[in-house]
Amino acid sequence: MRTLAVTQADYLSEYCLKIHFSDGSSQVIDFEPFLLNHPHPQHDKYRRIANFKKFRIERGNLVWGKDWDLMFPVSQLHKGYVAPATY
Repeated sequence: MRTLAVTQADYLSEYCLKIHFSDGSSQVIDFEPFLLNHPHPQHDKYRRIANFKKFRIERGNLVWGKDWDLMFPVSQLHKGYVAPATY
């Protein structure tokens, strides 16, 4: 079985991205609720649209920042939502 990966992400508007996956599916996800409701010093800067738009795909993951400051499990993205990490 192949590992699910992000293959492409397109900026749509505000905090919305259309994310494409290695299985041929795609999801439109609004990251605004997460960014506004889960403040954290490491990713607060991505509330600025200019910084939010600086996402990239690295090793099949959608990431922000030089050191992967902000990222979400591919399985969550594939299901169409983002949530804070639970420990």
